[in-house]
Amino acid sequence: MYKVIPIIHILSKLGVLFSLLMLVPTLMAHFTADGTFSAFARTVLVTLIGSCTVWILTMRYQREMRVRDGFTLVMMLWVAFAVSAAMPIYLYMPSMSFVDAFFEAMSGLTTTGATVISGLDSLPPTLNFWRHMLNWLGGMGIIVLAVAILPMLGVGGTQMFKAEIPGVDKDSKMAPRISQVAKKLWLFYSLTTLAAFLSLYWAGMSWFDALCHAMSTVALGGFSTHDDSIAHFDSPAVEATIALFTLFGAINFASHFSAFGNRSLKVYWKDEECRMLLLVLFGSISAAALYLWQQQVYSTPEEALRFVGFNFISIGLASGFANADFGTWPLFVSLWMFFLSNLLACSGSMGGGIKNVRALVLFKFSLREMTILLHPRAVRTVKVNSRSIPERMALAVMSFIFVYFMTVVLFSFLLMASGLDFVTAFTAVIACITNAGPGLGEIGPAYNYAGLTAVQKGLCTAVMLLGRLEIFTVLMLFTPAYWKK
Repeated sequence: MYKVIPIIHILSKLGVLFSLLMLVPTLMAHFTADGTFSAFARTVLVTLIGSCTVWILTMRYQREMRVRDGFTLVMMLWVAFAVSAAMPIYLYMPSMSFVDAFFEAMSGLTTTGATVISGLDSLPPTLNFWRHMLNWLGGMGIIVLAVAILPMLGVGGTQMFKAEIPGVDKDSKMAPRISQVAKKLWLFYSLTTLAAFLSLYWAGMSWFDALCHAMSTVALGGFSTHDDSIAHFDSPAVEATIALFTLFGAINFASHFSAFGNRSLKVYWKDEECRMLLLVLFGSISAAALYLWQQQVYSTPEEALRFVGFNFISIGLASGFANADFGTWPLFVSLWMFFLSNLLACSGSMGGGIKNVRALVLFKFSLREMTILLHPRAVRTVKVNSRSIPERMALAVMSFIFVYFMTVVLFSFLLMASGLDFVTAFTAVIACITNAGPGLGEIGPAYNYAGLTAVQKGLCTAVMLLGRLEIFTVLMLFTPAYWKK
């Protein structure tokens, strides 16, 4: 128990910060007078008082955080913030259960974009803004997690994902390094959001829609202010803008830093992971668009390319927007799109899934093993971006991929046992573990997750968290060895 108290002390400090951030929608609720002020004000008050109280009570246990503490802190952080973030939704909508409110908040913070709320068009502006702000905050939290925290914890081979930003060193003390990285990332992330906001406003959105969608687009969050998602706008300009910033958000932020630093787009093509993303994504879009046009799903090649391109970029990169009901497409096309969501997003990005670089490592080691079978004395080093991959790291990657897909299988069976059909259950797990949002069947883009039972929503919420925290971070806490001195 005493091992956890110093972590709770750190969590209480972050709780104070989170309550202060919640003042933004609270002030917005006050000025817009949309009826949500009481819900936000009460949540801020309770969170602030509770966090300050815990801070004072645990102050004498304060110590420097160790690497192993990171596992507990990351898990507690996401759950505690989701509970706090759910309170305004729960208090304002008394007909909504806390399970639903927690699902919505966790979906926002993990940038999943799955929703249980119907009637988004008539939702009070402050609540809509809060949902998108959760996407935005979660997106930045994920980047800090991906480029600073998880590599230090050595989760599933994440050492290789370490962004080449000055100050990141997995063997150094955590706090000062994360602080240096976070400052640069916050600035870059904020400027990218501003650029997305101005672009969407110029493309024809209202300033409020542009602000909300800019936050969820850059974070690959997928929340929208409308039930019909991006289809509501029926605008190729809006779709192209969102697709561009979605692609930007799915690429390793270290590559962005390098490209901007060198003032050259060639950096992206030289990055093996980014190059694989572009080739597979646009190759899949071309093939799927041609197929749907030939099958007369769309009347012209341009129309097929528009809808296939947007949805493949959005779902394939685990964002979650939709401008068409892809549930009506031939099943294998939709399933290929969901398969891509497991693989395409780069390490060090807001995207979910196993990450592109892990797939590259697995593929290259598989080729090496086949070569060794043919030539037993051959010596072949596996490299990614001219960097040799040690055997130990490859084993970590393989174990992560095995556990990842076993998690998909397990939770698919659990959802089927709870009453869902196979397509709905399987795509719900894929959509949640990759943080992509909508699935197929009962949770397709024409529907949402409101029709699921409380147990089914609870399972999906757990999968969201597992996917966002790279699975091992969560599972580690349930091993007896972790709690031994």
